[in-house]
Formats: sequence, structure tokens, C-alpha cells
Amino acid sequence: MAESENLVAEIEALSAKLGEAKESIATRIIGQQEVVDLALTAMLSGGHALLMGLPGLGKTLLVDTLSTTMGLSANRVQFTPDLMPADILGSEVLETSEDGARSFRFIEGPIFAQLLMADEINRASPRTQSALLQAMQEKEVTIAGQHRPLPAPFHVLATQNPIEQEGTYPLPEAQLDRFLLQIDVDYPDRDTERGILMATTGTEEAAPHQVFTGEALIAAQLLVRRMPVGDAVVEAILDLVRACRPGGPEATAEVTDGIAWGPGTRAAQALMLCARARALIQGRLAPSVDDVAALARPVLTHRMALTFAARAEGKVLTQLIDTVTAQVTRIEVAA
Repeated sequence: MAESENLVAEIEALSAKLGEAKESIATRIIGQQEVVDLALTAMLSGGHALLMGLPGLGKTLLVDTLSTTMGLSANRVQFTPDLMPADILGSEVLETSEDGARSFRFIEGPIFAQLLMADEINRASPRTQSALLQAMQEKEVTIAGQHRPLPAPFHVLATQNPIEQEGTYPLPEAQLDRFLLQIDVDYPDRDTERGILMATTGTEEAAPHQVFTGEALIAAQLLVRRMPVGDAVVEAILDLVRACRPGGPEATAEVTDGIAWGPGTRAAQALMLCARARALIQGRLAPSVDDVAALARPVLTHRMALTFAARAEGKVLTQLIDTVTAQVTRIEVAA
């Protein structure tokens, strides 16, 4: 009983702290509440996020603001076709001391940060992409045969331009699966855009303040994993993921005919963690089926693909995910 009361008190305290963090972020990121919540959800779940959006919609500003508010060291890498793995991971250089002795010294690359922004990740070659994505999975890099752990916590927020694909190297499905969430950054509505104009074109701009530290974020991630999850939520996650696998016993004819491949077990794990984190951000003590429905698109979109025939017929993947989600959870997902 005492343990349950302590857990409730910890969740309530962390929810209040997250509310303060959101207020700090809102000083610079006007509107885009869903984007901010999903970015925080990814960080509370201990994962990485893929930001999809056109240039000029605040993706870089979001990462910079998050690093300040969450108290994390941050680096940014602009991915280009000529970027090499060593440009991200670091390399060893040969140095000669004053007495003539020669030795190798390791120079850390920008990946040695708690929050890394990988800008336009699909512009780098597959070799460089693989170096980054391996580090995302293993939380360490291997240079000259020596394992070097990355700072904790370690998060990657990568961006992609969904329109301009010329001269890019699209991420393979196995690498996309390493991202916990795909966050779609869309145009702001008229009132939000008016607020952005007024807030950012004057002589002064509001500055966010630090709310968390790296250690506090790690503690929050552990608390997320301790949150209770009801059987109804677990069953909804299993039903949703399994219904999206073509040819499976729980898939509809529409899924089997329209989906080339479906989500794996990592998608179910992502839904379980993110549902808890979303409940925590909203000040609730446990996740609900509503959280599963709301997170279906961010968790599943980059883990599925339409068949060629379905694309030729004009079908849209997100609409198919919404249909399956509504069938499984009995909850209509807002477009």
C-alpha cells in the first residue's frame, strides 16, 4: 500500500514538473502542441524521434528549446552526401609530444551529446546513416576497436523533408524501425502563425528556462516503466499491432491486400511505453485505450508500407491505420 502511495506521489510530482517544462517550451514554440507532446513522449520513453516536415516550420528551434528546458547537452549535424561516419562519431589523431613521443588521441564527434539533432538525415550516404543508427541502438560507438559509451541519456531527433527527395538516400525499413516515433510537423493555423509573427519579429524574443537535468530525465524514464498498465490497454496494443500485419489471422482483407509489410514487436513495445508517457504528460496515473488510439499514427506510420497496387489505387497509409485503429479500439481517430 505504501509503495502504491509513493508511486502516485512520484507520478503527480513528475506531471507537475512536465507542466512547467511545457510552459518553458511554449515561450519559444508557439502552437504545435501535439508536436511538443510527442517529442516529450519520445524522450520520456527513452527513444528517438523522426521529425517529418517542410523547412521553416521550427524543427531546429524545437530541438534547441528542448535541450535548454531538459538540461541536456546538444549538438546539431547537417547531413550532406559527403558526410563520413568519422565526422559524426569522431576519430583518432596521431600526436607528437614535446619529447618526441607519438601517440593516438581520440577526438569525440558531435554524437557525444545527450541530444543530437540529425538534420535531413536522408541526405547522407547509407554508410553514414548506418553509423548513426547503430549508435542509436547500442548507445555506444566503436572506434579503432575500443567501445566508447555515449552520454546518458542519449536521444536523437532526426529531420526529413517529406517532399524533396532528389539526391537523397531514403532510410531502409530496418533503420526506420529504430525510431520510436514519427512526428509530422505541419503548417500552423492562422491564429498560431499570427502569434509567431508577433513574438519573433520584435527586438526581443522570450527565452526558455531549464526545468530538468539529465539525471532527472533518467529518473523520469524509470518512473514511466513503473506505471501500471491495465489489461484492456495491453490487449488493445496487441490487437492493433497484429491487425496491421498482412496475411495474419487478425488482419482484415483490406490490410492483407493493401499493406506490403506490417509492424513488428518493437512497435508494440513502443506503444506500451509511449502510452504511459502520454498519460504522464497529461497528468494521469495510468494509460488508457485512448492513448493507444492517439499514438497509432506516430508509432506505426514509419513501420508499415502500402503495396504498389494500393498506391496505384490512391490509398493513403495513415487513413488505413486510422481505419484499423477505429475497428480495434472503437475510437475514431481525428484526422
